[in-house]
Amino acid sequence: MSVDITHDFYNGWYLERSRGWALGLALENKLFEKQSAYQKITVYQTQTFGKLLLLDDIIMVTERDEFIYHEMMAHVPLNVHPNPERVLVIGGGDGGTIREIVKHPTVKEAVLVEIDIDVINTAREYFPTIGSEFDNPRVKVLAEDGVAYIRNNQNYFDVIMIDSSDPIGFAEGLFQADFYRDVYNALKPDGIMTNQTDSPLLSPMIVEKTYSEMQKVFQHLFMYQGYCLTYPGGYWTFGFASKRYHPLNDFDPKHAQAKGLKTKHYNTKLHNGAFYLPNFALATLPAGCEQKNWSE
Repeated sequence: MSVDITHDFYNGWYLERSRGWALGLALENKLFEKQSAYQKITVYQTQTFGKLLLLDDIIMVTERDEFIYHEMMAHVPLNVHPNPERVLVIGGGDGGTIREIVKHPTVKEAVLVEIDIDVINTAREYFPTIGSEFDNPRVKVLAEDGVAYIRNNQNYFDVIMIDSSDPIGFAEGLFQADFYRDVYNALKPDGIMTNQTDSPLLSPMIVEKTYSEMQKVFQHLFMYQGYCLTYPGGYWTFGFASKRYHPLNDFDPKHAQAKGLKTKHYNTKLHNGAFYLPNFALATLPAGCEQKNWSE
């Protein structure tokens, strides 16, 4: 399972090509570049999308649209679980998912495990509105291998979020059943996992494989959708894998609204709608998934 992504810099533009699709961003200047122990990290100032973070020349985040991804990753599971106190993020070194997690008053401990300390340091310096909560007293930041960390912390977390890049290189292990089994064991008996699961429009085989691997481990498996303009195709999906809770039947909009969360994208009506999928997305879910029957 892999993704073929190429890139180019031409006449002041960054171009990313993937799966027969291309995205271009007009650049103003390069702000930072470093080869870390794991990848090349680059920051550009763009003309219309604020600062742009590239890892190995692949888009990770822009200041203009990052909130959509991070809000959907975080608020969906945290508003389904009735009392999330301990939350883990694997990856997510830009800090955006952590920023959203600590908006929830029940969260007592939010652990970020990012393998590349240089990504965290880059976010601190160049993306202060995204990596704004690294020093929150409820947040613990660890520069470690997330796979190893999961194995050593069983039955501890209420919610685990896999905020990873695409299944390329060292991130490929985060999309396999063995890893999901470790996540399952690290969750409490009513725990929830969310993860980014790519584009069912441009990468249906990758999405099918990801959900088939999750289904080997989790009893309750759902897909929900979001829109990330600077990710391939703009249409993106997330996995909701749970030991107990249903993302709609166990979701209380009034309870969520009472938290007074300040969001730019997520709201309780959008929460419900995000789980009602177009047919091409439903087609990528494995047999036995409850959602495949919702459109009937």
